[in-house]
Amino acid sequence: MKVCVIQPFYSLEEKDTEKCFNDMISLMDKCDDSLDLIVLPEYSDIPAAQSSKTAFHNSIFKRNGIIMQKAKELAIRCNAIVFVNAAEKSDNGYRNTTHAIYKNGEIIGKYFKAHPAPSEVKTEAQGGNELDVEYSYNPTEPYTIEIDGVRYGFMTCYDFYFYESFAPLALKNIDVIIGCSHQRTDTHDALSIINRFLCYNTNAYLIRASVSLGEDSHICGCSSIIAPNGKILVDMKSKIGLGVAEINPKDKYYKPAGFKGKLKSHYEYIEEGRRPWLYRNGGSAMVRNETQMPYPRICAHRGFNSVAPENSLPAFGSAVALGAKEIEFDIWHTIDGEIVSIHDPTLDRVSNGHGLIYEKTFKEVEELDFGSKFSEKFKGLKIVKFEDILKKFAGQVIMNVHVKTLSDEYDTEAMKKIVALIRRYDCSKHVYFMISHRGVIKKFKEYAPDIKICAGHLASEPWLLVDKAIEFGLDKVQLFKPYFTQETIDKAHANGIKCNVFFADDPAEAIKYLEMGIDTILTNDYLTIANATKDLRNKKYFR
Repeated sequence: MKVCVIQPFYSLEEKDTEKCFNDMISLMDKCDDSLDLIVLPEYSDIPAAQSSKTAFHNSIFKRNGIIMQKAKELAIRCNAIVFVNAAEKSDNGYRNTTHAIYKNGEIIGKYFKAHPAPSEVKTEAQGGNELDVEYSYNPTEPYTIEIDGVRYGFMTCYDFYFYESFAPLALKNIDVIIGCSHQRTDTHDALSIINRFLCYNTNAYLIRASVSLGEDSHICGCSSIIAPNGKILVDMKSKIGLGVAEINPKDKYYKPAGFKGKLKSHYEYIEEGRRPWLYRNGGSAMVRNETQMPYPRICAHRGFNSVAPENSLPAFGSAVALGAKEIEFDIWHTIDGEIVSIHDPTLDRVSNGHGLIYEKTFKEVEELDFGSKFSEKFKGLKIVKFEDILKKFAGQVIMNVHVKTLSDEYDTEAMKKIVALIRRYDCSKHVYFMISHRGVIKKFKEYAPDIKICAGHLASEPWLLVDKAIEFGLDKVQLFKPYFTQETIDKAHANGIKCNVFFADDPAEAIKYLEMGIDTILTNDYLTIANATKDLRNKKYFR
């Protein structure tokens, strides 16, 4: 198989867009019928940097149809398979799409970039190009396509950086990876390392087309053809033109699997010893993080506590299983520093024990029954540690973690342990703290500025929540009825602050709160409120 990568000049000046586009077309015209496969770079319909979202989308509007037609004609003229990356219109805007075009000019496959770059995700107000990336929030297996007996996988630009995606791609037993790319800030050496590492880990050829920032540039470029053993057959660095090589896509690289081991591909060897519980959270159980999760939300207050004891794993599990995107729970620390989930400072209401939780050792409270007072069916239920909650649900739900204290001080070691546990279970983007005391807000914010904080109310200042959030630069407030009005909500939103409300168990009340603009409703009766507000929430989604 004779394969070709096209590397055109890419200008950082918007005024050069038309010239760059015409030059790329000229390179396509140089391809001949000796070629079996041709790959073009990312965004072939946007051949130069654009100054705004409007300019970006205008380039697509003007050039997308032309490049797609040219690519089809190229496939027919050369009797070759052509892979061209160009935006595709969807119901929600444009998607970064790699199109597989067969020799007869027919589109036979489409790959949507798995990891849209921040510039593609951000809104125009944030300085981004606001593409359709909604599909990328859904769990899916790697996209592959078989053409004439050859199995193809795909990587587009930003995808190359996510090494964790190499393994599932390798498991699809692909022969060739098509890489349409820019990667305009990486050096040639860095790109070579990334590309060779990809081939070695997937046991596949890489055919990667990029753009040149000029013959003298030491960044970007590096349109490449690389073998499964990491051997570089073509590396164009910053050269403008065509890169061509002969490959046998069925060639594979096998090595001893460990000292004196049987011959295997690298990923087969790795699979034998994989320990996924040591890695970052992943898989289809993962949900969007706190920043990405749409509003409005229904938050299961202390879990689904009308069907299971509050602040317990059964209550949390019930809520998550029924589709809750957010759960709320309370944490205190014992006298010996264990972080546990319980609402009251006292044990009496929810257990068969007595006294203050922070005056007990964990061993003492672990011996108590935290289920019988709810129902005999839960007799023997133990208090749950914060770590146990994270162990079960990290990354699977947004956690509103109410840090409980009776004063403006908070134990430093307890705070450090809370944050350390969140980091250990890789969910700092899936939790936020709900804190009422100003001193505690300040302490947590200084120690872990990356973890979001929601301002909670104090009896002495129930009407000052929004002011408190503005003062500390917080993202959320947790309003407490009846201490808020429409003006309170409007003021919060005007300052970029999301509004929780505690609480609503009545469907009519919950609907009223959504109509007022509340972003998250805490409820003790998750399923009832979720069902009652479903239609209205769907209308308001993504606000």
